[in-house]
Amino acid sequence: MADKIEKQFPIKVELIPSGGGVFEVVVDGKLIYSKKATGGFPAELTIMEILGKD
Repeated sequence: MADKIEKQFPIKVELIPSGGGVFEVVVDGKLIYSKKATGGFPAELTIMEILGKD
């Protein structure tokens, strides 16, 4: 997913390993997706759509 985001948008993706099943997507300090809040991993298209709106 990181590769596709960098190809589509002029941003640098940083992957930060964590534990406990945490998966969050943060852009410019703003949380745009949280696995904990939604209960599951996002579809790749979901993240691309969210990034395209900003």
